[in-house]
Amino acid sequence: MSSRDEVPIGRRMAELRARRGMSQQVFADRIGRSKSWVDKVERGVRTLDRLSVIETVAAALGVTPTILLTGRPRREGVTDTDAAVERIRAALARHDPPGADADSPTARQLDDQAGHAWAAYRNGHHAQVLRALPDLLAATRHTGRAEPAADPPVRVYRLTAQTLVKLGQPHLAWLAADRAMTAAAGDPHRTALAAVSLAQALRALHRGRLAQAAALTAVHQIDPAAHDRPPDPGLAGTLLLEAALAAASYRDAATAHDLAERAAHLAAAHDDHHQGDGDGIAFGSAAVTLARALVATRLGDHHQAVTIHRYATSGDGWRQLPAEHRAAHLIDIARAHLDLGDPRAAGRALIDADRIAPAEARTRPAARAALTAIVRTGLTAADVARLAATVGLTRQ
Repeated sequence: MSSRDEVPIGRRMAELRARRGMSQQVFADRIGRSKSWVDKVERGVRTLDRLSVIETVAAALGVTPTILLTGRPRREGVTDTDAAVERIRAALARHDPPGADADSPTARQLDDQAGHAWAAYRNGHHAQVLRALPDLLAATRHTGRAEPAADPPVRVYRLTAQTLVKLGQPHLAWLAADRAMTAAAGDPHRTALAAVSLAQALRALHRGRLAQAAALTAVHQIDPAAHDRPPDPGLAGTLLLEAALAAASYRDAATAHDLAERAAHLAAAHDDHHQGDGDGIAFGSAAVTLARALVATRLGDHHQAVTIHRYATSGDGWRQLPAEHRAAHLIDIARAHLDLGDPRAAGRALIDADRIAPAEARTRPAARAALTAIVRTGLTAADVARLAATVGLTRQ
């Protein structure tokens, strides 16, 4: 890498903080650290080497972890993914007057189109999803106006939100998730589906308590004791796992473990949801175990996270999960390996993710940040070096 990349990360943090007009105390409050901690990192007394902390710092500074790690933006400039996000942003910003498009699809046609896009998402074909979303959002504006309680708008906005979370666009994802909640029109089942995406967006915004509240409120709404609709253990379990991850994000270990245990009981009683469905819900014993690994990661117990991960990925349930789910988990567990000081294991996790769903490993900022951190160690295996070259992270 260039000489600019040799600037200490603490100094880059200080430069970015100063550019944004934040004092050390304000910045410390935003990332949940002390002013003394910030000062020591910026002076080089403390080392900023845990990827999980780097991601938190980068989010507070409004940059990707890659920029904090390397001190420069992506050298390829505007990418196809960047352009796709801008098209989605434009589609979300539009509010066409009634009757602007007489040829808009019916709710049934839109539902079929949304179903195809969700299938692409589950298989990790994110480029296909990104191409489809602007047109789906345009159609949703008209279909949703005519049939406000229909399923398709909720499905389209949810897919938009979850895709944007992956691409490091949490604020835009929050907007899409809120649109999904509105489109649900108070229907308990649709609202619960929308709440999954809302909780994910809020977690990405580091609003763990709000994410937990959104997920648990939705669980209560689909309680079979309160509604005539048959219970949906897959959806309820997924919401409980979202709530557990949210609790772990603000270090409430007791609540996180309790919520994961509730989800485990649901999975044990109704373990027939592991392959996912048209609404992007993949639930079962394997999904619960993977979530437990991520809870451990969020709580800082990386050894436990890796142990759980190895157990979870050794069974048939792992292979039955959607490709997107498996690859996303591997990217998350790469962070745990890095925080344990094991870049080789982190590299293997990223390579496995790339084999399962290349778009996960090649387009997500989280994967790019992990890959950057591996390259910086100098302990880069040949296959990891090839992946780094593919995404433009080779040494100069």
